[in-house]
Amino acid sequence: MSERISIPTTDGPAEAYLTGEPGRPGVLFFVDAIGLRPQVERMADRIASWGYVVLVPHVFHRDGSAAELAPQGDLREAEQREAFFASGAMDRVGAYTPDLSGPDTDAWTAALAEHAADGPVGVTGYCMGARLAVRAAGRFPDRVAAVGGWHGGGLVTDEPDSPHLAVAGSRGAYAFGHADNDRSMPPEAVAALGEALVAAGRPHTNEVFAGAVHGYTMADTSSYDEAAAERHFEELRALFSRTLG
Repeated sequence: MSERISIPTTDGPAEAYLTGEPGRPGVLFFVDAIGLRPQVERMADRIASWGYVVLVPHVFHRDGSAAELAPQGDLREAEQREAFFASGAMDRVGAYTPDLSGPDTDAWTAALAEHAADGPVGVTGYCMGARLAVRAAGRFPDRVAAVGGWHGGGLVTDEPDSPHLAVAGSRGAYAFGHADNDRSMPPEAVAALGEALVAAGRPHTNEVFAGAVHGYTMADTSSYDEAAAERHFEELRALFSRTLG
């Protein structure tokens, strides 16, 4: 089963992609900066095939529909990818601050609960979505049992609401696969994230995928790295198997 659904939020309805058999353990999938599109739907379908029901919300619902914001060019061409990001995509990312993403996450979690089994849920996030996934774990410590973060950026900042600080209030297990030579997640940030995970006593992996650039999971872009993407799927499946069943 897969369908587009509408979720009420504090700022109007938001689209979301729902896939998997109802009544299975739930997974909340946070998109990258490119947004809700066929590529992430295919990824969600693959996760659902492991025995989960997966919800992929359109986090940029305040800026337009998923179709209106979707890339018009082929992002597998580096020039087209650069043009897309130069067209306002990063402005949307910057504007999606915790005061917006927090209430939205409440709405996503409530919607997932309508379709998933009672009990713990998993969260997986890509690029900016890794930040949202970590924040969700801190916001719902009694619900989120597993967090995957893949080529995440800005997980550690100097701000008082840095995403990595949410780890302290969470109770889940984590798996991070960072991009190599990623300016948005340099070695010192990876180390600081690891220190936060250790201090919180959270089971985790926190690795840099050698040679894999930012965006390596996304087969519809020039950043795609098949080996790294498959490794991410293997590690995510193992994480969910350990924590969600």
